[in-house]
Amino acid sequence: MAHRFSLGRNERLKSRKQIEKLFREGKRISVNPFRVFYLEGAALMPMQAGFGVGTRQFNRAVDRNRIKRLTREAYRLQKHKLQEGLTINNRSITLFIIFTGKQLPEQAFVHEKIGLMLEKLSLLINEKPPSHP
Repeated sequence: MAHRFSLGRNERLKSRKQIEKLFREGKRISVNPFRVFYLEGAALMPMQAGFGVGTRQFNRAVDRNRIKRLTREAYRLQKHKLQEGLTINNRSITLFIIFTGKQLPEQAFVHEKIGLMLEKLSLLINEKPPSHP
């Protein structure tokens, strides 16, 4: 099966209400140097994701934007690892990925860590039965 390596506007998490709900009610996992908040069943699409970098470690917006760009690219290329399981099980998830490292990362490093994080999330979500509110 061919994968569509896109990250459209519907797949990006932009709603302030949804983001606040995600941080308030969501669960989190860590794959150093990333912390991921996730909430099942809250997305309008099968997957929605947001990306962030703290201003404490990176004062310059250029650096923060570069890290977010690298993270989005790694996510875009590897999201199918999680998306296939969600589609098969008819589930949805909202993610917010935060970079917590202290140094500017290389692209290969970000790609590897995002891949690990998506596999870990896939195992966590697709192994357990769906929760119905």
